Amino acid sequence: PRMSQRGRILLGISGGIAAYKSLELIRLLRGAGYEVRCAVTRAAVSFVSPLSLEVLSGQPVYREEYLGANGSGEELHITAAAWADVICVAPATAHTLGKLALGLADDFLSTTVMAFGGPLVVAPAMHSVMWHQEAVGSNVERLRQRGVTVLGPAQGALASGETGIGRMVEPNEILDALRSLLTADTLAGRTVLVTAGPTREPLDPVRYLSNRSSGKMGFAIASAAAARGARTLLVSGPVQQPTPAGVERIDVVTAEEMREAVFSRAAGADLVVMTAAVSDFRPRRTLGHKIKKREGISSIELALNPDILAGLPAVAPETILVGFAAETEDIERQARLKLREKGVDFIVANDVSRPEVGFESDDNEVVVYRPSGDPIAFEKQSKRQLAGRLIELFTEAISRERSQQEPAPVDS
Repeated sequence: PRMSQRGRILLGISGGIAAYKSLELIRLLRGAGYEVRCAVTRAAVSFVSPLSLEVLSGQPVYREEYLGANGSGEELHITAAAWADVICVAPATAHTLGKLALGLADDFLSTTVMAFGGPLVVAPAMHSVMWHQEAVGSNVERLRQRGVTVLGPAQGALASGETGIGRMVEPNEILDALRSLLTADTLAGRTVLVTAGPTREPLDPVRYLSNRSSGKMGFAIASAAAARGARTLLVSGPVQQPTPAGVERIDVVTAEEMREAVFSRAAGADLVVMTAAVSDFRPRRTLGHKIKKREGISSIELALNPDILAGLPAVAPETILVGFAAETEDIERQARLKLREKGVDFIVANDVSRPEVGFESDDNEVVVYRPSGDPIAFEKQSKRQLAGRLIELFTEAISRERSQQEPAPVDS
């Protein structure tokens, strides 16, 4: 399928209550720099106003007109298909999914899809009873076999007041999927190593020292790197996160295990991103039996764990190195101190005392510090969105580093 980097998205909206989410999706897409045009089905206008879509997209909305104005003879579904880099149908009702699967073309949206040769994304939305119908399942499977990207549906509250599968996935998830489709392979031929999650330091066979890191930020960064064509290695502590597509995962438990996994691979990487919340301390002595409450314990003697980030410049001197600073106070001073002490290229600092952007949250807000230049602030956004923006920043650093290493051309 053809792909360009113009970032033009034709958003098809069919007639379901989830159509109201299309307004937020347009805002996110335009905020990410994409051009958006909308095409609505006859039923969609009962749920969302074409005027609202037009105001948010900044473009006229395609409805049922097939020819251009003023007798131009322009076939609008053909020009709309030629304009788009990707078509996304969100929400995609059972009826619309059926038409697309069977190749029916009786309205503007379906005829435009029929004339389109690029990637198609659909985000189903319907009641769970409908989603579980055999006819819907076979239509969705037929679309998948043709290479259509199917996002969701998600589990949660339905319009009927019930809870079940059938909700349209959230707009930020659709944005991430479209961003992946429209992103060039800027990291093709590169290797990216990411660490994620906490480490656990055993006290006895059932207890350990750890922290609340969920691994979400690191897994999002690994996913963003893989989507850009990188060979992506993910060294993860114990977390409940699915492995992103195209990512090679190495599971570890303790800080020492993470150190070994990272140090053995870092020199072969172009970029190392240390998002893991590595335990600073471990019990000096690990008991071989469970400590009984009745026996009590007067104290736990701690020892320092290895500083993985500080050791990386010696192990991988040619690699772009990124550290994360999860702080609760005096964020800037702590981040600048780490940048200087660790000898890395970037420190990404965030305030984990704020529950809306701290550990276990789906969102994050960070400031990136570097040895030269002003800090770069990234406002609160989903960790998936932030991961893409951070990877783009680090990719620029890789490109600069490699261009400086290349020898100057020799005159013949």
